[in-house]
Amino acid sequence: MWRTRSMLITVLSISQISIFAPLAIAAPETIHIQPQSHIPYLQFDGQIEAIKAATVSAQTAGRILKLNYDVNDTVPEGAALLEITSKEQGAGLATAEAELAQAKARNIESQAQFKRYQELFPKGAISKGAMDEATANSASSLQAVSAAKAKLIQANETLNYTTVNAPFSGRVTQRFVEQGETVTVGQALYAGYSTDNMRAIFQLPQQYRQLLDANAKITVELNSGLRISSTDINPYVFLQTASQSYQVRINLPQTNAALSPGEWVKVMIADTATDQIIIPHSAVFQRGDYTAVFRQQNDKFVQTQVRLRQIDNQQYVVEAGLIAGDKIIKRATKYLLNTEKSGE
Repeated sequence: MWRTRSMLITVLSISQISIFAPLAIAAPETIHIQPQSHIPYLQFDGQIEAIKAATVSAQTAGRILKLNYDVNDTVPEGAALLEITSKEQGAGLATAEAELAQAKARNIESQAQFKRYQELFPKGAISKGAMDEATANSASSLQAVSAAKAKLIQANETLNYTTVNAPFSGRVTQRFVEQGETVTVGQALYAGYSTDNMRAIFQLPQQYRQLLDANAKITVELNSGLRISSTDINPYVFLQTASQSYQVRINLPQTNAALSPGEWVKVMIADTATDQIIIPHSAVFQRGDYTAVFRQQNDKFVQTQVRLRQIDNQQYVVEAGLIAGDKIIKRATKYLLNTEKSGE
């Protein structure tokens, strides 16, 4: 009995040791800090602008019968934006058609008379004065037909102006009139822009002008984080007087991203390459505004506060806190969790 009790106590003691003994932690993976060549990017604030935008104005007078589109609507090219009363324009077209018919009839008569006089004049049957008059009437009637045709074209165009069509496909940004309103020639009706072609514009300080000569590509970052690169760059050759900077236009390629005129973007231009310390995102430990890495000091890893500048979602440039030759833990969060579990 005593032997059995002694064996039971021994088993329990071994079990307790296996439960409460600290877990063995594998040596953490480290990074040996060495500066490496990196191309930094200068960032500037820019705005999206439509390459093609227009305000459509009335080309004839009348009362608006129908409005087919409103603000924020997308409009295909050639679609009827609105319709204007056309009774007066229709009457003008009918008048022009009648005048053309009258001019053609008079021309037929004068040409026939001129032809007869040409046959009779050599025979002495008519005077030279009558022949000159027939010649003048022939030329005048031809010009009258040409003038009547031009007036008919003008009247037809005026009638067509009663239906205002979209000059290109795009989106309506403003509507200046209401249904039933009377408009005059030159009055603004609609404003809009083409959604197919966009560009970014920004102001480039004078000291960075030479970077555009060395760079064939500029990157534009949208608010969504999407980056669009373009080589179609148009810097102004003259300075803006107020800001002493150059305005630069960047024509953007076709993209599925929704771009709106006036949207703020970040414009990034590659600067001269320099040697910098770059660390991965996984090596960084953050708590609020506190940013640190685990740096090896003797045989321990201690938290070391650093100042970083983000390159992308995967990497940071270290601006302060580390020097060449330092060793840091590659996966800071994993190391911290393992340390807490082990009770260190």
